[in-house]
Amino acid sequence: MTDRPTSYFERIGPGRYRPTPYAGGAWTADELHMAPVAGAIIDAIDAFIGSRPSTSLGLARVSFDILGKLPATEFDVDVRVVRPGRTIELLEATMTANGRPTIQARAWLLAQQDTSTVAGGLPDRLPDPEGLTGGILTHVWPGGYISSLDVRHCGEPSPGRSQTWVSTDINLLADRPTSDLARFVGLIDTANGVAVRQSPAEWMFPNVDLTVHLYRQPRGRWVGLDTTVTFGTDGHGLTSTVLHDLDGPVGRAEQILTVRPIAQ
Repeated sequence: MTDRPTSYFERIGPGRYRPTPYAGGAWTADELHMAPVAGAIIDAIDAFIGSRPSTSLGLARVSFDILGKLPATEFDVDVRVVRPGRTIELLEATMTANGRPTIQARAWLLAQQDTSTVAGGLPDRLPDPEGLTGGILTHVWPGGYISSLDVRHCGEPSPGRSQTWVSTDINLLADRPTSDLARFVGLIDTANGVAVRQSPAEWMFPNVDLTVHLYRQPRGRWVGLDTTVTFGTDGHGLTSTVLHDLDGPVGRAEQILTVRPIAQ
């Protein structure tokens, strides 16, 4: 009998990751889910930052461009500096699988300082997840990643609208701690599946990117997704999400969608 995995990935070398079945995608069985892959890329960025002299910079925006299918195989993440600086820096990370680039990510790092006296303009908080009844997404989506989630809805989702908390007991990496940021980003891509406008058995609406803006560094194991999904009339859609941790809103995420019917 095979032991149940306890992580989404094993880090088997500098910048090299091996997926477990829990990283499995929702659209096809032979691909990875973007959510934990994004977390692995943040882990590689964390390792790159940690290999250099101490810095006061924090990640404020990361954009992931998905260049093709994410095969369920080992992959590498290479990180480089695009724009160096003491108060503003731009990093680029490239995920490569089976010899081809599959994700290009760019991360803006900004200087961190105390601005609590001028903080404001935050959206309303979501209800605490501990007081909510557990839900499931597996009746809508297949895949190892979806099956690994603890889901708590703030009321009943409607087509294109949901307020949902997600968490997991599965570690991002086996036998190795990761940052709160990597763990948090590793759950954000779930947003495109919590407020579906149409059944994924009849329509495809995969995202080709994920862009995350943060005005505060997230903490803890819960990710709150206040999500709205819009379908346009030309085959394009947009999933827009206000992101929360237990202390309140932390930023926003956007995912552009390609919308198409599934041939019967």
